[in-house]
Amino acid sequence: MLSQNDLKQLATKGISEEKLNMQLEQFKKGFPFLKLEAAAAIGNGISAPDAAQRSKYIDTWNAYKAKGHRVVKFVPASGAASRMFKDIFAFIAAPYQIPTTDFEKYYFDNISHFAFYNALNAKCKKNTGKSIRQLKKDGEYKTIAKTMLEAEGLNYGQLPKGLLLFHRHEGGPRTPLEEHLVEAALYAASNNEAHVHFTVSLEHMHLFMLKVEKKAKEYVKKYGIKYDICFSEQKQSTDTVGANPDGTPFRNDDGSLLFRPGGHGALIENLNEIDADIIFVKNIDNVVPDRLKPETTEWKQVIAGMLVELQEQAFNYLETLESGNYNHEKLEEIIRFVQQELCCRKYDIKELEDADLVIYLKNKLNRPMRVCGVVKNVGEPGGGPFLTYNQDGTVSLQILESSQIDKSNETYMKMFANGTHFNPVDIVCAVKDYKGRPFNLPDYVDKTTGFISSKSKNGKELLALELPGLWNGAMSDWNTIFVEVPLSTFNPVKTVNDLLREQHQ
Repeated sequence: MLSQNDLKQLATKGISEEKLNMQLEQFKKGFPFLKLEAAAAIGNGISAPDAAQRSKYIDTWNAYKAKGHRVVKFVPASGAASRMFKDIFAFIAAPYQIPTTDFEKYYFDNISHFAFYNALNAKCKKNTGKSIRQLKKDGEYKTIAKTMLEAEGLNYGQLPKGLLLFHRHEGGPRTPLEEHLVEAALYAASNNEAHVHFTVSLEHMHLFMLKVEKKAKEYVKKYGIKYDICFSEQKQSTDTVGANPDGTPFRNDDGSLLFRPGGHGALIENLNEIDADIIFVKNIDNVVPDRLKPETTEWKQVIAGMLVELQEQAFNYLETLESGNYNHEKLEEIIRFVQQELCCRKYDIKELEDADLVIYLKNKLNRPMRVCGVVKNVGEPGGGPFLTYNQDGTVSLQILESSQIDKSNETYMKMFANGTHFNPVDIVCAVKDYKGRPFNLPDYVDKTTGFISSKSKNGKELLALELPGLWNGAMSDWNTIFVEVPLSTFNPVKTVNDLLREQHQ
């Protein structure tokens, strides 16, 4: 039973009582596993364009931009960097004083190679009167670690990834935020302007704004374009309630309901509010220095060119269906396009009468479209591309996480384990219909594909609910196309020592 205080709390967040009850019901019921047909592979859901095709797609993309279409680069950037430094936090708390694990030794042995080394060295000198070299010589390794992570130093333990110094450049070290601004200039600028949208946490909003104010002019001058840089935060209305193990609402010590951010799937609401024809989606930490950007730029243009080419064809077919000026042969052509190019299959399609077939084809063509770059699987944790059954009985391409797969099903687990490709979150989205109207993206979310995980607060066990992931269930009912892109375009930074990889030096 909800109290008056509970109802006030819900109203403040913009969460209805109905939505709260639905979330509590999901804790009790759980989420159904997905039915799989196969892991996507080259020739079965994943295309691998050759050099001539890539060149054609790049030309298509540049021609599209030249027509004045509005293009936006969307970067989820609210994540804190604290997980990057898990091993360094553990070192600070450890009973020993000198680096002992392989991770710790590698970090301190190579500390001068980090882009933040000079800034860290300056903080060490200011706070202790000693350089990093002197502190290492004196065995004061924990002082160095604390200066990197704590507020009196660089405060990297509390900052978001987007504001850490990742790469060295001639003009000075750059943050991921800056690398994304440079990327936007290289492949996402239209009308001589680059539109970039970052989703950030409220507590760090002002720091992002300060960084943009300080650095954007430098890239305006370098690339001869204007920037339109926007920020948004995850909406409180997308928070999810915590639950006790028995499914009842988890309450804070003051009796209020505990709410938690709903995961990156909540960002479909932010994406939905962006005014754009085409939106690039890429994670904040998947960036490289300038010497490696040409290949990233090339492939971004390839997948964008493929998207606008497929979209144009879909629009032409929709206009044909709308006009009524078609014959059965034309319908067969449209079926081939939906099944072969968009990889959306309905095995009993021949049983449909023409009138029902037209309705089916219109529904499948007139929805958001995305082209996703996928890389060869090299054992990175995360989701992969699959051919999956939908609730309407069709089979289409989806990006799945392991939690969506029934682990008791040996066939499915074998598919997942032997999958040839991995999802690096390299997505280009078309979000307007054939009449130029924006789709309402929340309408295309599969609400049965959330996640439930076990957490704790103040020593008490709680269940947490995550909304369908942004590139999983939140885009479930989109037309999806997978393209193999080189592994060199995927360079995430999950731990601080990843910055010592050759690609980030």
